[in-house]
Amino acid sequence: MADEVGSESERSSQRSSRPDPITSSPGRELPAFEDESELVGEVDEANVQEEEEDGEELFGDNLEDDYRPIPALDTYDPGMLDESDYSMMSEGDRRAAEEELRRRDREEGRLTGRMRRGLLYDESDDDDERPARKRRLAERAAEGAIPEEEEMVESIENLEDMRGHSVREWVSLLGPRTEIYNRFKNFLRTFVDAKGHNLYREKIRQMCEDNKHSFEVDYNILASEEQVLAYFLPEAPAEMLKVFDQAAKDVVLSMFPQYERIAKEIYVRITDLPLVEELRSLRQLHLNQLVRTSGVVTSTTGILPQLSLIKYNCNKCNYILGPFVQSQSQEIKPGSCPECQSTGPFTINMEETVYQNYQRIMLQESPGKIAAGRLPRSKDAVLLGDLCDMCKPGDEIELTGVYTNSYDGSLNISNGFPVFATVIMANHIVKKDDKVATRNLTDEDIKAIVTLSKDERIAERIVHSIAPSIFGHEDIKRGLALALFGGEAKNPGQKHKVRGDINVLLCGDPGTAKSQFLKYIEKIAPRAVFTTGQGASAVGLTAYVQKSPVTREWTLEAGALVLADRGVCLI
Repeated sequence: MADEVGSESERSSQRSSRPDPITSSPGRELPAFEDESELVGEVDEANVQEEEEDGEELFGDNLEDDYRPIPALDTYDPGMLDESDYSMMSEGDRRAAEEELRRRDREEGRLTGRMRRGLLYDESDDDDERPARKRRLAERAAEGAIPEEEEMVESIENLEDMRGHSVREWVSLLGPRTEIYNRFKNFLRTFVDAKGHNLYREKIRQMCEDNKHSFEVDYNILASEEQVLAYFLPEAPAEMLKVFDQAAKDVVLSMFPQYERIAKEIYVRITDLPLVEELRSLRQLHLNQLVRTSGVVTSTTGILPQLSLIKYNCNKCNYILGPFVQSQSQEIKPGSCPECQSTGPFTINMEETVYQNYQRIMLQESPGKIAAGRLPRSKDAVLLGDLCDMCKPGDEIELTGVYTNSYDGSLNISNGFPVFATVIMANHIVKKDDKVATRNLTDEDIKAIVTLSKDERIAERIVHSIAPSIFGHEDIKRGLALALFGGEAKNPGQKHKVRGDINVLLCGDPGTAKSQFLKYIEKIAPRAVFTTGQGASAVGLTAYVQKSPVTREWTLEAGALVLADRGVCLI
């Protein structure tokens, strides 16, 4: 054995001292395959004995010997290579050729049907079609934000391709939800209006200065910037608004990190939805959709605490169960205690349960919009969070919200078959007074108002503009104009207050246009209530008692004079 090892070392030294047939003498060519067989034969002779004893050793101290350089084997024989038909391409030329091929395939539509985007890495995807995503990532990196787990979710560039799902199903999936979240967040951060202002950053700053919980997003601006989000929003409003609120909260906290101590939740209020529905035209088609309607608030309940996140105590082992998220439609109850496996009884843990403000209002059609001989229809609306107490009885409001339904047992008993009570879950409220005063005044309007204020005959012009289709009656028109503007309330010495309201009594023969005057005033007054017949009795004018549909108790309902407070009551 020693002799064999010695001979092996001699052979290896001879082999190392032998000049390399390829490198040492370039003019002389040796067949590489002969030399290869010699080497392989010598190595095999040395290893035969070991293999017979132990088998082939794949791992061990000699593992690295498999990777030792063998110049004779590590070199190609130039004589055996055919390089005549090919020219060497540089790295840049090859990239350009591949880019040209990919562009041709895209134009001919070869990859669209068989292969999804993202399976082939294409740098042009990054450069051309995904600027918004690249910008988002760059902004996040600049702000020092750590990439979140959602970056692992496959990005959905073609968000409108719902792959056979309905809008509500598609929006509920993780991938589309993440893409919607990112797009809306980017919209809030980067949208710039015509004057160069970063509109929503300023709105968020204003909201935080006022310690509010919500800010408004104009639907038309959203539709111009993010068409897909504007398409999904009316179809699946509950799911979309939840994503919008979360994205808005993250933007607010990135600007004001401590604001969560003031407002736990941030709400996005959608304004200026293009389609306005009448209350009487709401149908099954509108269920679970975002609707915009208008009417007069006839009654409001008090503000009640509503369960939002519930925790229960197990009465047997005092274990705290929860939190359970309470939905609007049904009560959530635990089945059994995970600690002692008892099935109850459970009591609500008052301290750790989270509540939110809840108010219910009754919205009735505006008197001026009802067709002759029809009764006004009404609809319940639910206000949550900071929308509570935004309106009071008598206000004419425009309400944007989700038209939804809730199971009502009392309806089933009275009607004898399953019926759902419908209610509007409010998202945004704007009063007609606010709308007239501030929202729609353009620069031209302000200029016209200032010009009119300098006119010496402005009083005469106002008087003549009241009910212009009725001839004459100068004194009546002057009285009505003065009543519309109202007098000046006086309180001399802070002892005795004199109201500044002006009352007008019209007496005359039938056909002398008394009601026509009132109808005209109803059309132009910002807050007018028209009442007649039974409503004009003493009770109907001040207040009357009615059974509340929510609490089943007798409550005081506002009469016509109360509803027309700081407005015009026409009797």
